Amino acid sequence: MKTGSMSTTFEREPTARKKKRLALSGGGGNGSGSGGDDNDGDDYRNRNDLDDSLDDAPDAVPDKSKVVTWFLLLVVMMTFGGLIGAYIVISTNNVLEWRPFELPLAVYISTAIIAISSFTFHEGQRALFKGRQMDVPKWFVWTTVWGGTFISSQLIVWMSLVRAGAYIAGNPYAGFFYILTAVHAAHVLGGIVALGVILLRTWHPTENEDELKYRRDLTRSVGWYWHFMGLLWLVLLVLLGFWK
Repeated sequence: MKTGSMSTTFEREPTARKKKRLALSGGGGNGSGSGGDDNDGDDYRNRNDLDDSLDDAPDAVPDKSKVVTWFLLLVVMMTFGGLIGAYIVISTNNVLEWRPFELPLAVYISTAIIAISSFTFHEGQRALFKGRQMDVPKWFVWTTVWGGTFISSQLIVWMSLVRAGAYIAGNPYAGFFYILTAVHAAHVLGGIVALGVILLRTWHPTENEDELKYRRDLTRSVGWYWHFMGLLWLVLLVLLGFWK
């Protein structure tokens, strides 16, 4: 190995790695003569071991929850994008079977419920990031309760429409209403499962920094999903209630 290439490589290394090298080599070589050839061999082996450990160490732990959430949101947007596109095309084709109806009051109650659930989730997330760990579970419990109430309100909407004679057969508008709201409710149910995971994870406070970071990352990712479901419901409300 050439001395000139070793010197150039060492000069290009980050400061932190230089310091670690100097620490292992006993200060950079000023006192290496007293140890003889054996010390030089030990220093060389230490530097090689340090190279291997530094090269193999990851720069940062990836946030898997963020990747999974963005993938799920992409799938949700593609799914509802296709359904909404088909709704708009059929509604503007002047199909004779297209018979819109007035939305039941329970639809607007559902809107208020999912808005409240977004608020309670935000409060739980803020408590977690502010270090008020004892307040986190109660907010997520409320969010889970409101999410379940939203699903229940959707069941009430569907039953009221069936009693009013709004069936899928012979009315594309009714078909789109049932499909869009049912697919949305299924995604909200998935969000409730994710809320349960967060609730169990944050039930007891922790002083472990790695665990605390994991809880914050997980909560942030689930928050993106949950708030997106709320915004998507508003889009469906405008579409079904005012674009007939």
